[in-house]
Amino acid sequence: MSTGAQGAPEQGPLSLPALLLEFLKIGAIAFGGGIAIIAVMEQTFVRRRRAMAAEEFLHGVGLAQVLGPFAVNTSLFIGYRLHGPAGGILSLLAFVAPSMVAVLFLSWLYFAYHTLPALRGAMAGLGAVVIALILAAAWSMGEKAVRGWPAAGIAAAAFLGGLCKTNPLYILIAAGVGGLLLGREALNKATSGRPKPPPAAGRQPPTSAGLCLWLAGVWPAIPLAKLATAFLKMGFMFLGGGFVVIPVLYQQLVVERGWLSATEFVDGVAISNMTPGPVSVLATFAGYKLSGVAGALVATFSLYLPAIVVMLLLSHGYGRAGHGRRAADFLAGIGPAVVGLIAGAVVLLGRDALTSWRSGLLAGVAFLLLVRIKAPPALVLAAGAALGIAGIVPGK
Repeated sequence: MSTGAQGAPEQGPLSLPALLLEFLKIGAIAFGGGIAIIAVMEQTFVRRRRAMAAEEFLHGVGLAQVLGPFAVNTSLFIGYRLHGPAGGILSLLAFVAPSMVAVLFLSWLYFAYHTLPALRGAMAGLGAVVIALILAAAWSMGEKAVRGWPAAGIAAAAFLGGLCKTNPLYILIAAGVGGLLLGREALNKATSGRPKPPPAAGRQPPTSAGLCLWLAGVWPAIPLAKLATAFLKMGFMFLGGGFVVIPVLYQQLVVERGWLSATEFVDGVAISNMTPGPVSVLATFAGYKLSGVAGALVATFSLYLPAIVVMLLLSHGYGRAGHGRRAADFLAGIGPAVVGLIAGAVVLLGRDALTSWRSGLLAGVAFLLLVRIKAPPALVLAAGAALGIAGIVPGK
């Protein structure tokens, strides 16, 4: 049931078509990489649609750090929790579709004309708004996950670890151990958000083995098997999420295989950053160069496949064991750590994105619009892009 007011919370079950439409929207507007995308997902599914509790969302973000692009993994987790494995896979596809289409178009332009569209002005304005969006997410999550000094200590430690560029997976494991030692009661003095919905038959699948067996059966029949196998191997090396994939792909595509020149690789990174969605769509650019549209699709989903399987298993395990005492203690430590990591990302990214007093002012205004007025992120992002194109917010 919607309230009818733009940006106001909408309550009630989120149907599968509505869920996929939300992920299509997020995939089309979520500039700025993984943390920025997580901020949009939190604003959409926790605050506006109230599709899941804030605590459950934070647990999903933590689990998504294990292997592969964590924003993509989080989309699968949300879909899985709401509509089972089919909902998880479809949510992932809906989320990555807009960025893949954009990269395909820009890749065609690049390889046909060897030039990049002039999007630098828009990116300058978007960068400042993205910083505000990430800060707003940290603010909102912190209100629910950081409720006492023990939780604040975990968040602070994760913040410092993020500033030192420590692997997020190590930080989250340490925070989970801290949760085991301290206990959920010490970390969460009161419940956050609405209670978790009880497990339901439609939300808890019997097993993920059927999907894995199906994938194993059709894998040898893929015509572009060589390309698929190469990107599948890269997917197993994709630890840490986000920009971690760039050195992995550089080593494999440029140094070892010679499929891309160094110049083409750098331009591919630029293209992936000019589009919404995860930076890992760089694989789409590389696959397009090697085998056209079919190669782009095969390369992208082969890169994601290991993380998809791992995330399906983790989501399934979360549904079965996530409410057990020890598991709940472990996950209670992860929540504040996620808040600290996001806050650290604000500092690290802000140094590059806020290059003038005008970009800093835009970020401050955008933060107030998002937190106080609850303005829709899409409108704030569009306003930032317009100011950048007009030259009001200068780039680097």
